[in-house]
Amino acid sequence: MQKFSYSILAIILAGFTTAFAQQSEIYTNDLADYNKAMSLYRDKQYQSAQIIFDKVKQQNQNPEIQSDCTYYSANCAIRLDQMNADEAMESFVKNYPTSTKQNLAYTEVATYYFEQGKYPQALEWFDKVEEGTLTSDDQDKYNFYKGYSFFNSGKKKEASQYLNKVVNSQEYGSQAKYYLGFLAYEGDDYKEATKYFDQVSGEEKYKEKLSYFQADMNFKLGKFDKAIQLGQAAMAGSNAMEKSELNKIIGESYFNLKQYDKAIPFLKEYKGKKGKWNNTDFYQLGYAYYKQGDFENAISQFNKIIGGNDFVAQNAYYHLGESYLKTEKKQQALNAFKNASEMAFDAKIQEDAYLNYARLSYDIGNSYQSVPDVLNGFMTKYPNNPNKNEIENLLINSYITSKNYKEALSLLEKNKSFGNKSAYQKVSFYRGLELFTDGNYQEALALFKKSVAEQKDAKFSARGTFWKAETEYVLDDFSNALLSFKQFLGYPEAKDTPEFKNANYDIAYSHFKLKEYEQAGNFFQKYIEVSKDDKIRLTDAYLRLADSRFVTTKYSAAMEAYDKAITLKTVDGDYAAYQKAISYGFMGKNDKKIADFNQFLKTYPNSQYRDDALFELANTYTAENETSSAIKTYDQLISEFRTGSYTSKSILRQGLIYYNGDKDDLALAKFKKVAADFPKSEEALEAVKTARLIYVDKGRVDEYASWVKTLDFVEVSDAELDNDSWEAAEKQYLQGNTKQAITNLSSYVSAFPNGIHSLKANFYLADSYYKDGSVNNSVPNYEYVIAKPHSEFTEQSLSRLSEIYIKKNDYVKALPVLLRLESEADFPQNKTYAQANLMKAYYDGKDYPKAVVYADKVLANPKTDDKIKSDAQIIVARSAIQVNDETKAKESYARLQKIAKGELAAEALYYEAYFKNKESKFEDSNKAVQKLAKDYSGYKYFGAKGLVLMAKNFYGLKDSFQATYILESVIKNFKDYPDVTEEAQKQLDLIKTEEAKTNSSITK
Repeated sequence: MQKFSYSILAIILAGFTTAFAQQSEIYTNDLADYNKAMSLYRDKQYQSAQIIFDKVKQQNQNPEIQSDCTYYSANCAIRLDQMNADEAMESFVKNYPTSTKQNLAYTEVATYYFEQGKYPQALEWFDKVEEGTLTSDDQDKYNFYKGYSFFNSGKKKEASQYLNKVVNSQEYGSQAKYYLGFLAYEGDDYKEATKYFDQVSGEEKYKEKLSYFQADMNFKLGKFDKAIQLGQAAMAGSNAMEKSELNKIIGESYFNLKQYDKAIPFLKEYKGKKGKWNNTDFYQLGYAYYKQGDFENAISQFNKIIGGNDFVAQNAYYHLGESYLKTEKKQQALNAFKNASEMAFDAKIQEDAYLNYARLSYDIGNSYQSVPDVLNGFMTKYPNNPNKNEIENLLINSYITSKNYKEALSLLEKNKSFGNKSAYQKVSFYRGLELFTDGNYQEALALFKKSVAEQKDAKFSARGTFWKAETEYVLDDFSNALLSFKQFLGYPEAKDTPEFKNANYDIAYSHFKLKEYEQAGNFFQKYIEVSKDDKIRLTDAYLRLADSRFVTTKYSAAMEAYDKAITLKTVDGDYAAYQKAISYGFMGKNDKKIADFNQFLKTYPNSQYRDDALFELANTYTAENETSSAIKTYDQLISEFRTGSYTSKSILRQGLIYYNGDKDDLALAKFKKVAADFPKSEEALEAVKTARLIYVDKGRVDEYASWVKTLDFVEVSDAELDNDSWEAAEKQYLQGNTKQAITNLSSYVSAFPNGIHSLKANFYLADSYYKDGSVNNSVPNYEYVIAKPHSEFTEQSLSRLSEIYIKKNDYVKALPVLLRLESEADFPQNKTYAQANLMKAYYDGKDYPKAVVYADKVLANPKTDDKIKSDAQIIVARSAIQVNDETKAKESYARLQKIAKGELAAEALYYEAYFKNKESKFEDSNKAVQKLAKDYSGYKYFGAKGLVLMAKNFYGLKDSFQATYILESVIKNFKDYPDVTEEAQKQLDLIKTEEAKTNSSITK
C-alpha cells in the first residue's frame, strides 16, 4: 500500500514537477525578453524594444507584466512619432487604472515632447499630471518644464505663474529668473527685467545674452550713450541676427544723439525683421545722409518709402523733396512736396511743402492740375503766408506760361480784378488762338474781341485785331475782315508782331474775295515787294496778282505775274502757264495761245488742267477754222478723259463743227452720242435741238420724231409747259430768292421728274436747300445728280454730298462719294479734300493700310496746308501703332511734332516720351513728359498718359517713391480716363509686389 501510495505520489509529484518546470521556463523566458526589451528601451532602441514588449504582452498572462509592456510600448510609439501614439498611451491609462505608472506615463510623455521642442504637445500631457503625487525634485522639474513650455507657446501669463514657482530652485532657479526677466523685457517692464537679469548676470552662460537685452533696454529708456557702450560690448559674442539688431540699436542711438556720421555705418548693417526694412528704417538712414549733405544717398533711402501715411512718411517726403531740389531734380521734387503737402501730421511741414509744390508747379508745369489752380489753392489755404506777394505774382504770370488757357480763362473771369486785366487780355488772346487752331471759329472770334476790348497791352491789342480779322475771313465775313486787317495796320506796334509780314497778303485776299480785283492786285503787289522767305506764299501772291490783273483785262500785267510764278518753280506752275495761254487769247493772239497750249501739254503731262488745256486748244483751233486740228484735239480729250466734264461738250462741239461744215451725217452721229451718253445734260438738250434742224432741213421729220421718242428726257407734247415751269423756277434761284426757289423747284421736279431741265432743277434745288440750312433735305437731290452721267453739276454735288455725310460722321455713305470725287474732280482743292477725308474714313473704319495710302497722298501734295498735314501724319502714326509697326509710328510722330499744334502736338510729344521709354532712355523720356506737362497742360488725357510713362521711367531709374506716388495720383485724379487709370493700377500692383519683398511697410 505504501509502495503503491509512494508510486502514485511519485507519479503525481513527477507530473507537478514537470508542469511547474514548464511554467517556470515560460516565465523565465518572458522575463528575459522583458528585461531585453527594457535594456533596448534604455538604449533608446525604441523600435526593437516595442516589438519585444508587444510580444511579451501577448504571451504573458501576468497583469502586471502586461501593464508594464503596454506602458513601455506606448512610450516607444511616442518616441518613434508613430501615428495614434497619443491614443496608445490614453488606452494604457484607461485599461490599467490601478497601474502605478499612470502619472509617470503623463510625466514621461510630457517630458519627451518638451525635450523634442514640441511645447504645445508637452502642455497637453503636463495638464494630465497629478501634481500632488510628484516628489519635490519632480515638482521643480514639472513647474519649470511647464512654465518654459508656456513661454515658448507665447502664453506669457501662464509662463510667469509656473516659472515663479521655481525662482528659488537650486537646479532651475537661474533659468527661471532669466526667462522671467525676458518676459518683463518684452512687456517693456524694464525695472522688473533688470531685477531678474541682475540676479543671473554673474553666470557666464547668460552674460552675452544679457548684454544685448541691456543695450536694448537702455536704448528704449533713452540712455543712448549707455546703449551704444553695451551694444558694442555685446557685438563680439552675438549671432548674425543679434548683430543685426545691435547695429540698429547703436545706429539709432547715434541718430537720436544727432551724431549722423557715426549712425550711418551701423544703420546700414541692420538686416531688418525677417530680411525686410520698414519705412522708419529707410527714413532714419535717409535722414542721416541728408544731414551729412549726401543728397544722392538720402534720395536712394527716402524713395523706398512707398505708400507711407504717418508722421515719419511726411517728414521723409519733405526731406526727399529738398534732396531732389539740391540735386536739380525738379519734377521729382514736385511729387515729393505734393505728397508731403497732402499730409497733416505736421502743419508747418505741410505748409512749407505746399509752398515748394506751388513754386515748382510754376517753374516746370504740372500734369495733375493747372498751375493757376495750384497757386490759388495755396493762397486760399494760407492767406497769411509771408510769401503771399510772391505767389500772387507767380499766379499772374502762370496764366500765360502754363499755356493752360482754358482753365486760366475760367479762373480770370471769376476774378476780374484790375491787376489781372493785362493777364486777361493775353489769356483770352491765346485761348482764341487755340480755338482757331481747333476750328471753333465763332468761339475764337468772341475771345479775340474780348482781348482787343481790354486795351491793356497795345501789342496784344494789335495781334488780337489781326486774328479777329483772320477769323472773320474764315467765316466768309470778308467786309469786316478787310476792315479789321486795316485796323491792325493802324497800330504802331503792329510792325513788331509776327503777323505783320503777312498783313498785306491777307488784305489782298479780302479784296479778292469781295471781287475788288484792282485793290486786291495792288495789295498783292505790296506783299510781293517785301516778301522774302516764304516761296510758296510768294508764288501764290504772284498768281493772285496775275488773276486780279486778268479779271480787270490787264493781260500784259497778268502774263508778267504768271511768268514770275512759273520762274519760282514751287507749286501751281501749270496753272500759271495755263492762264498765260488763256491771256493770249483775250489779247487776240490765238497763234501764241495755240503754241503755248501745245507747249503746256508737253511740259505738264500730268497737270490737273490738262483737260482744260485740251478743251481750250480745240476751241481755239475751231475759232481759227483749223477744224481738222480741232477734231483731233477733241478726240484726244475724249480719249484721255472719258468721264471728264468736257467729254459731252467736246462731242457736241465736234458735231457742231461737222454741222457747220455741211457734214450732216457725221454731225448727227455726234449729236446722238451726246444724247445717248449724257441724257438730260445741257449738251444733250443742245444736241437734240441742233439735230432737229438737220432733220427738218433734210425733210426727215418722222425720223426725228422716232428718235426723240427714245429719249426719256424729251417730252415733245409737254415741252412748252415744261419750259414755262422751268423758267419760273430758275428765275427765283438766279435772283437769290432761296425760299421761293425751293418752292418753285420742288414743284418742277415733282411735275416733271424726267423733264428737260430735271438735272439742273435737282441741282438747283439741292443747292437752295443747302444754302437755306436744310442740308438733310438736299441729300436726295444731290444723289439724283451724281446718279446721272457726268455733268457740270457732278463735281459740286459730290463735294457737297460728301461734306454732309462727313459732318454726320457717316463714313459708310461718305466713302463711295469721296472715291468718285477723287477720281472725277477737276478742281485740285476738291481732289485734295476727297483724299484727306478718304484718309479719315478708312481710319475710322479701321482699314489702316488704305488710311496710310491716302495719308501719303495728302502728304505728297505740296499745296496741303499744315493742318491737313498734321491730320495725315497722325493717321499714319496711329495706324502704325494699331498694326504694331512702331518704327513707322516713331518716324511719323517725329515729323508730326514739326508741324502740329494743340492736341495733336501733345499726342506727338507723348509718343516721343513713349518711344524713349521703350528704348530705356528714362531721363530723356521724362524730359518729354515734363515738356508735355508745361506746354500742353490743357490736354489732360495725354498729360495723364504721360504721368504713367513717367512712373515707369522712375521705376526704371530705381526711384520707387516717384513711381508709386505718380501712379497713385493718376488713379486718384484721372477717373475720367478709365483706360489710363487701369494701366496705372496694373503698373502700381507690379511695383508694390516687387518692393514688398524688401520693405515690410508695404501692403498690396
